[in-house]
Amino acid sequence: MNVTKPQKTYRFFQTFYFFAFFGFGALFPLLSVYLETEKGLSHTQIGLVVAAIPIVTIFIQPLWGMMSDYTRKPRRLLVIAAVMASVMSFAYTWLDGFILLLLGIVGIALFQSAVVPLSDSLSLNFVQVFNKEYGNIRLWGAVGFAVAVFVVGQITDRTGDLSWIFYAFSLGLLLSVLALSSFPKQGQQVQVDFRTGFKTLVKEKTFIVFLVSNFLIFGPVLANNYYFGTFILTTGGTLTGVGIAFLIAAGSEAPFMNIAQKVINRLDVTFVMLICAFISGSRWLFYFFEPSTALVYATTIVQGVSVGLYIPAALLFVRKTAPKAVQATAVGIYSAVGNGMGNAFFTFIGGVLLDYWSVYGMYGFFAGMTFIGMSLLIYIRGGVTIPSSQVSYSE
Repeated sequence: MNVTKPQKTYRFFQTFYFFAFFGFGALFPLLSVYLETEKGLSHTQIGLVVAAIPIVTIFIQPLWGMMSDYTRKPRRLLVIAAVMASVMSFAYTWLDGFILLLLGIVGIALFQSAVVPLSDSLSLNFVQVFNKEYGNIRLWGAVGFAVAVFVVGQITDRTGDLSWIFYAFSLGLLLSVLALSSFPKQGQQVQVDFRTGFKTLVKEKTFIVFLVSNFLIFGPVLANNYYFGTFILTTGGTLTGVGIAFLIAAGSEAPFMNIAQKVINRLDVTFVMLICAFISGSRWLFYFFEPSTALVYATTIVQGVSVGLYIPAALLFVRKTAPKAVQATAVGIYSAVGNGMGNAFFTFIGGVLLDYWSVYGMYGFFAGMTFIGMSLLIYIRGGVTIPSSQVSYSE
């Protein structure tokens, strides 16, 4: 192989993540605002619609994985998923009424949920073969997300039309497909006996306690992505302001992801997660006391620490506490509980709290749950220590 080809493919991976997450950044932060202002749904209905995305993801992602293993054509499946999600999101703007809007978002999620796991399978295999760093690919997703929220926030504010979030989502996914031409055809193939792995993991007390902790800590982080736009508008901000806030918040994740391994190498993994949890909980508690818009903007940069460091640290903890034979299953369960169940639960409860309390009360609830999750990490830290100098996020 030409020595320049791996580097060229590396750039194509970065381009794909930039445009794919550009699409995610265009849609998800302003989706709840769109459903409220353009479609007139109640916050409880919005919570149900938005929570449908992670719920669908829990059940559908494994099916995409099985299809990838069976067909051995993850790149082709990725093209199908991205194009179909793009087409369905464009058509979503024509729907009205709670039921149709709920079914429409389920349709989008059926295909959108395949984009990250299939691309991760291809990229993880690539970085292992050519000794590259996954973090330097994934951080371009954070950059694309941040740029999208800022740009689309500007567009929707000036045009007064929130339908642009779906057009930008569609465009981002279509542009990401263009980068797939240089992707390798095969991804990482891992055969796992899920039933055996699950039976083994439920006996691991530390792993189970961590799952509960991650549910309580990272669930509010993901739910915040859907309701932060509503929060900014409530404090007196504008759609452009929402874009600026997400630009700072999501943009700050990239540099912290880039230095995550250096930080983890210096500290115990559980201590890094404790720092991230404390920062997240303190942020939600601060929002509970109804700060000014300017102060809200100032606090968004801490997301770089609470997310950019937490994600690699949590993944590393899972890989090092789970028995080696069931690590793949452990990562899958960790993702389903935090990114799926935690996301769905806190997104739905967030909508209910918005209807029956306030956006400030919602963040107070998020703070309380985060600090409970933090207390579980303290319990884990008392019994488990993983010297970071012995592990590597890029393994």
